[in-house]
Amino acid sequence: MIFRREPIHKKLAREAELESEAEREAARARAKVEQPGPRWGLTGADGIPRPRRWDAVAPAQASGIKGDEVNFVALPNGDLLVDEDEPDDSLSPLIEAVEQTLKPPYRAEAVRREGETWAVAARQVQLATFDAQGGEVELSSVGGERTLTVDGRQVFGSVRELERLGEQQGVQYVVRARRLDGRLWEVEADPL
Repeated sequence: MIFRREPIHKKLAREAELESEAEREAARARAKVEQPGPRWGLTGADGIPRPRRWDAVAPAQASGIKGDEVNFVALPNGDLLVDEDEPDDSLSPLIEAVEQTLKPPYRAEAVRREGETWAVAARQVQLATFDAQGGEVELSSVGGERTLTVDGRQVFGSVRELERLGEQQGVQYVVRARRLDGRLWEVEADPL
């Protein structure tokens, strides 16, 4: 591969920020094209596995469930928060199948395969208790500036519990919260 050096007059203009926006865009486009090396991120093609979506997957035999799909959250105290209108006792076989490998709290999705045969998958979730408006809240901190979004709209203020969870990730973070019931929220915190 042949590497070209940037002419000194262009380098000095770029560093002094004297080049036009069009020249900067063209330079960015060239840099993207001219980048040699492997293209990381092609899952499966380069040996990097896909991130796991589920922490537990299991088959189950369950009768008495009306629909063909059911979603629920199992809480540490044994309570269930079920998205569909299903009797709690009919979900017991699904819960038992998951809890052979995963302890609450977790979010689970189950799909009817045939007759009374179900496939159930679950992932561990983090819970928090706090007061906030709306059903979905997102708090991000980038460059020392915090942004709070409630149900997709940016609002003023903050939620101390979300700040605490975010700060555990570092200086820059994003924390997403989804209301489960009353003051109980499912939260996910990631560093940026």
